[in-house]
Amino acid sequence: MAKQKKPGKKGRDTHDALDPQAQAEAMARGMSESAQQIWLAGVGAFARAQSEGNKLFESLVREGMGFEKTAREAAGHQAEAMREAMESRVGQARERANETWKRLETAFESRVAETLGRLGVPTRADIAELNAKLDALAARSPAAPRRAPAVKAAAAKRTPPATPRKTVRKAVKSPRAGVAKRPRAS
Repeated sequence: MAKQKKPGKKGRDTHDALDPQAQAEAMARGMSESAQQIWLAGVGAFARAQSEGNKLFESLVREGMGFEKTAREAAGHQAEAMREAMESRVGQARERANETWKRLETAFESRVAETLGRLGVPTRADIAELNAKLDALAARSPAAPRRAPAVKAAAAKRTPPATPRKTVRKAVKSPRAGVAKRPRAS
């Protein structure tokens, strides 16, 4: 015959705890009780909803409207914050782009000026200095004719001479002037 353990400190609880069938039954009872409680809570909620009817519905609608309003406000605040952050980043990007263009422009101008200097082309400052020296010399010598300022002289050089209207009209009236006529075939 098999030896059975004597109940002692461990007792029968240890034997039941190790028995899988007993554990499954205990678990099934617990789940059944939970399912029963859930069912009863649902039936109670249904009964309450029937008894309170429209009051509960209207109350839920009001709560929903309040929640929707707060949610929209929160979303509006978030959208505003996002818009401000985006505008800030766009502004920073524009500033960086402007700084980059300024640096490129400065580098380009300095390289062009350096190249023109190597070729011996006088700078604007050189020309202004020469004009100042010429004006000083002209002021010293009373017999020398006064020259017009450099700006007026440059503007006069750029203006093309006026064309008389008669010449233009003649050219418009006779577009074939100077073109030989072809003999007609009979």
